[in-house]
Amino acid sequence: MNFQPPLDDIHFILHEVLKAPDQLQALAGFAEVDAELLRQVVDEAGKFVAEVVAPLQGVGDTVGCKWLDGVVTTPPGFRDAYQAFWRNGWPALACATEDGGQGLPAVLEAVLFEQLSGANHGWTMAPGLLHGAYECIKHHGSEELQSRYLEKVATGEWLATMCLTEAHAGSDLGQVRTRAVEQNDGSYLLNGSKIFISGGEHDLSDNIVHLVLARLPEAPAGPKGLSLFLAPKVMPDGSRNAVHCDRIEEKMGLHGSPTCAMRFEDATGWLIGEPNRGLNAMFLMMNAARLHVALQGVGLLEAAWQKADAYARERRQMRAPGPRDASQASDLIILHPAMQRLLDTQRVWIDGARVLAYRTALALDKAQQHPDPLKRDTAQRWCALATPVLKAALTHQAFYGASECLQVFGGHGYVREWGVEQIVRDARVAMIYEGTNEIQAIDLLVRKVLPDGGTALALMLREIDVELDLSRDADAAALRRFAELNQLTQTLVQASKADPALPYRVADDYLRLLALALLGWAWTRIAAAAGDTSLPRWRTPAVLVTRVLPEFDMLITTITAQCAVCTANT
Repeated sequence: MNFQPPLDDIHFILHEVLKAPDQLQALAGFAEVDAELLRQVVDEAGKFVAEVVAPLQGVGDTVGCKWLDGVVTTPPGFRDAYQAFWRNGWPALACATEDGGQGLPAVLEAVLFEQLSGANHGWTMAPGLLHGAYECIKHHGSEELQSRYLEKVATGEWLATMCLTEAHAGSDLGQVRTRAVEQNDGSYLLNGSKIFISGGEHDLSDNIVHLVLARLPEAPAGPKGLSLFLAPKVMPDGSRNAVHCDRIEEKMGLHGSPTCAMRFEDATGWLIGEPNRGLNAMFLMMNAARLHVALQGVGLLEAAWQKADAYARERRQMRAPGPRDASQASDLIILHPAMQRLLDTQRVWIDGARVLAYRTALALDKAQQHPDPLKRDTAQRWCALATPVLKAALTHQAFYGASECLQVFGGHGYVREWGVEQIVRDARVAMIYEGTNEIQAIDLLVRKVLPDGGTALALMLREIDVELDLSRDADAAALRRFAELNQLTQTLVQASKADPALPYRVADDYLRLLALALLGWAWTRIAAAAGDTSLPRWRTPAVLVTRVLPEFDMLITTITAQCAVCTANT
């Protein structure tokens, strides 16, 4: 069964829960983006994904990418699908019209990439960094670089990479050794090796734009001495640059995406942004990429759930417990409470996560285009705090939730023909790349919450709790979780003074705690949009209250106990 984009679910959340058309039309740049246009773009995206990209999921895994003498060939059908993708304008959705884009909201790009990830994660890795590379060149590239590369990247005619990692320096970019030496014509010669470069070499596009972190000769040590360079695979005169793919990795999953070891050997590049401020420019790529990785989590879990749900509705085993209508088959495994629990738990995460991810994409649009500076600040605060939470929590749920979906198949889930084991393998890496989930947790708690004593987080929660109706039990419970989270934050502020290592020990639990609080809030918005009697599909599932949200209370107890130990030892 190929992935089917859940268009009705997407429309319900965009239009009924988030009121996206009203929010977008309040922004000057999107005054003409009405409900009809949103529906049209989402539906056409779903059609392309279902008909062109999803059927390549199996061949991407079984055939995979091939390396021979520095040349990488992608699986059959991948290049044709990508050429159709960029020629139909899909990479350019949210890019400016003057750069060859369509000037549409970031939330539509978010919806597109969620669908693509669910359909074929391996193939989607290729265009996954395009928008981040576009933003990087647009905001930091020279006029000459923009004139030569910006439109090609915006439209997706040329694909892009992000060359950060080196074998000795995983997440510690301060140890990067790749060198850059300026030439008389203003270009630079790059020398060094990078690993784990997604799409470093392939046959999908005619050129590849590499964005490379390197160090100038007199640069200071550490991350403050890094600069960013643009080094194309094909030079402006048509010759090949001295950029070599030495191998592709043999990986657990994502066989349809070439993960390359790249060697720059007197490769020509041009400086992007200011010397020794490469990370500032690169962070534009990384932040955009992290939201897209969160959306990968939503799409992958949706894909696994679709397979498991369909299988459970067809597979017959022993009689399910409890009374059944005589006309109803009693041996379908969908009727077994254990299977219902597995499926319903993942459904809770998918629907709630979609609300939070789309809300974040809408906040990106507001942060850039809202006429009220206070509203822009509010949107930016949401993005800064919510992005690491979503990246970590949703990729975690994608892997562990997909594993739960595999359980529905029993032994059949462990064999290749059903396709769910591929999703489990493909999903695992999303917890690692674009900043490991542990780094996301440290970013949230150590860098964004504790330095201001939790003020920004309290403001963010206050901005969304005004939407709660305290006459509803679920809404009152959501407000209670916000209050407990704020109180715990203050406890952490004080306990961290006694033990500076404490925040690092509890960061992952704290991020999960905030994710659960936001998930509970998201479901109050779903329930409010569905109403008390209509749309039974969207009524609050019992499993949310009985199995998912109780973890919040457990984590409160866990973190509080660790704070108490620190305080007692002072």
